[in-house]
Amino acid sequence: MQASRDLDTRGLNCPLPILKAKKALADMASGELLRVVSTDPGSVRDFQAFARQTGNELVEQQAAGSDFVHVLRRR
Repeated sequence: MQASRDLDTRGLNCPLPILKAKKALADMASGELLRVVSTDPGSVRDFQAFARQTGNELVEQQAAGSDFVHVLRRR
């Protein structure tokens, strides 16, 4: 899956990955994909709630070693 934009939030804890993703999505066009990489295990739950609350689609979540990868589609 090819993301339109990548965001590295490794080393940041809640709520910073969500805040940075929110800012990045605001600058993107509808339908574009944002890939966020985080090391915060709580980000899995946080991005699920963020997608529900904002209407952006959480396309994919996966763990890759100590990283958690989240792919969001801009509404």
